[in-house]
Amino acid sequence: MPVDFTALDFETANSHPSSACSVGLVRVRGGIVVDRAYWLISPPTAHAQFLPFNIKIHGITPEMVADALSWEEQLGDLTSFIGDDIAVAHNASFDMGVIKAACAETVTPTPRLKYLCSVQVSRKTYEIPSHRLPLAAEAAGFGEFAHHDALADAEACAAIISDAARRHEVQDLLSLAKKTGLRVQQLKAIPLKL
Repeated sequence: MPVDFTALDFETANSHPSSACSVGLVRVRGGIVVDRAYWLISPPTAHAQFLPFNIKIHGITPEMVADALSWEEQLGDLTSFIGDDIAVAHNASFDMGVIKAACAETVTPTPRLKYLCSVQVSRKTYEIPSHRLPLAAEAAGFGEFAHHDALADAEACAAIISDAARRHEVQDLLSLAKKTGLRVQQLKAIPLKL
């Protein structure tokens, strides 16, 4: 099946959505992973505190991002990797919220990405007790992975979408969304408060 898209995942330094500290990106062509990218991000100054809870989840520390590019410095690489693809994320409202909040925080234009949520696709595809990423990925036939590593999570998300496309016998993400009663959404900037 010629299913093309880019899966992505962010990890954050704390509970503020603009505090992205890493991103994983996986490009899929024809349902197969053809390219991967991962990098650390220096969170915006106002939200740069790393909470112990977050560090325990993903293992990223302030020292690790000391020399990393800032959000506004790396956004071009992020959007270039995605290109014209539909972006996919597991619980896309979180990951798209990171992009919107980080762009708002750094006064950077929000990219107008189209996106689809793999949690929603999972709910329409698998009969499983929970649609958390590890269980949905297992249902898709994706083996164990380092959950909360942004690249591993993006690969698991990609596996779910590719498997769902096969199960629903569709050729692209627009058809997958239609067949599952979902819709591909458009990322919009957070309105500025005057």
